[in-house]
Amino acid sequence: MFIDTSGFLCLLHRSEPFHQEAIDKYFAAPRKLTHGYVLAEFVAVAQVRGLQRERVLLFISDLLENPDIRTVWSGGALIAEGLSLLNKRKDKSYSLCDAVSFVLMQQFDIPDALTTDHHFEQEGYIRLLGDR
Repeated sequence: MFIDTSGFLCLLHRSEPFHQEAIDKYFAAPRKLTHGYVLAEFVAVAQVRGLQRERVLLFISDLLENPDIRTVWSGGALIAEGLSLLNKRKDKSYSLCDAVSFVLMQQFDIPDALTTDHHFEQEGYIRLLGDR
């Protein structure tokens, strides 16, 4: 499963509506993937939501040491592929972070994402959290 920003937020923050569902799906997933843009976005979103900064940074540090989660770092080629996807989907409001996520999900043959973001469904992936 791919883990997006909102998925991490649901895992960390107990008051998120899909907190328990995120935990259940996280532990049930045999493989987990994310990327550096998601982590950067997560820190920013958590700060805007008023989460304790120290707790957020500790969460990210623990995540980076977790051997069960593969974190891909976004280099030039991956960013170029994400930009190419954005240019093909000009009718969508995807972010570059979203586009890089979709590229990685395709490369790793991952059909589902721990996310509440409807953009994943628009791109043909399974959104594991949120009202359907």
